[in-house]
Amino acid sequence: MTKRFLAEWEAQCAVLMALPHENTDWEYILEEARDQYRRIIEALTGEGVHVILLCPDREDARDLLSGCPENLLSLIEMEYNDTWTRDYGPLAIEKGDSIRALDFGFNGWGLKFASDKDNLVNLRLSERFIIEPAQYRNERDFVLEGGSVETDGEGTLLTTSRCLCSPNRNGGKSRSELNVILHDRLGVDHVLWLDYGALYGDDTDSHIDTLARIAPNDTILFTGCRDMDDSHFEELLKMRAQLTMFRTVAGEPYNLVELPLPSPVYSPEGERIPATYANYLVTDNVIFMPTYNQPDNDRLAMQTVRIAFPDKKVVGIDCRTLLRQHGSLHCATMQLHPGEINSTVAG
Repeated sequence: MTKRFLAEWEAQCAVLMALPHENTDWEYILEEARDQYRRIIEALTGEGVHVILLCPDREDARDLLSGCPENLLSLIEMEYNDTWTRDYGPLAIEKGDSIRALDFGFNGWGLKFASDKDNLVNLRLSERFIIEPAQYRNERDFVLEGGSVETDGEGTLLTTSRCLCSPNRNGGKSRSELNVILHDRLGVDHVLWLDYGALYGDDTDSHIDTLARIAPNDTILFTGCRDMDDSHFEELLKMRAQLTMFRTVAGEPYNLVELPLPSPVYSPEGERIPATYANYLVTDNVIFMPTYNQPDNDRLAMQTVRIAFPDKKVVGIDCRTLLRQHGSLHCATMQLHPGEINSTVAG
């Protein structure tokens, strides 16, 4: 029976998030981080998106999110190391006439950070009948982060060699070995390996969702850089050149749409951190776009994404606090598709 890895823009029923708490890396700016997540969740629920929120204390979370519609917010008490649900949440495939929620291994982005609790989140959700136990599949013998893969839902996968081939994830397997594994696990048969593109401050070894995103109609949106004096210029120019060489299954070039690179953003310690507009979230009716208090760039990015998704509304959310932990909006969210989770939680 064939498998099909679902595209992000296919029908959804909820978005999975995790609230910062004192035992996460957000502890040093906890109130600012909680306010950041409150604003994101209010924006999502305000547009009719159901949010399933992991939290250490349901009553505390309910107080924080009192402005959100109760029917669009499910609070799940759970232990977790960090809040980047994109990388430890389930990946959805279609097999036959049902959906499978695949639980891949997560090892803290190549053994950089603690991940023992994150790595058990999907299993715990299944044990508590939030993920449908019949649809849950344990794939944790293979490390695969959601932010490292993009698909068109038609058998094509876009990823980066720096991430998937890194020795601290799956022992440094070759592309040919990984092509077989990705086909067996996700049903993809056309893998596009991006070799260039890296943002300063990125802890993920070049996750694809910071650099390039697949969109409908054989379109790829990508992070560009027009400033020759920017330290990203050469690397992103090489990435753009490689993207022009990629071909669809039918042998045609992709429609390439360039997103602007935000002006440099620095941490209080003076370190450049990985601001990117490619880290947007696609939902049924709305594209949620991270913004960085850069009016011209923010506006251009929101206008640009409409080229690929002309039928969707685009809503900007200020994500400067997320950058403090080297992530952005897509990293903090994971879409869930109908059939993955119990319909009594989010139908």
